[in-house]
Amino acid sequence: MLHHISLGVTDLQRSAAFYDAALAALGYVRVWTDSSAIGYGLPGGGDKLAIKLRKEGAVPPGPGFHLAFAASSRDAVAAFHRAALAQGGRDNGAAGLRPEYGPHYYAAFVVDPDGHAIEAVINEPV
Repeated sequence: MLHHISLGVTDLQRSAAFYDAALAALGYVRVWTDSSAIGYGLPGGGDKLAIKLRKEGAVPPGPGFHLAFAASSRDAVAAFHRAALAQGGRDNGAAGLRPEYGPHYYAAFVVDPDGHAIEAVINEPV
């Protein structure tokens, strides 16, 4: 259904360092860059996420909104969480099973430097 999503950020370099590290743990890379935005996706593909500089009025969506990234393994979920925290993210739930979402739902939750709630998840049996 979704083609891509964009998030407004107040400091492009800080956000780029955060998303470069967190998304690399999931196998995603920069697929384009310009002076005010960066797109991320699978190597050789188009962007699925763009971060865009919005110095004035950059406010994250309120409670109830979060963005979940697909992970290829539980190890990738844990690596995403570690990388995000190392780059200034705030812990919002360590890597682990979330039985309230299903018996195989394994996720980690962080808040990016601009306050966007993000998640890495794999929902498959081990």
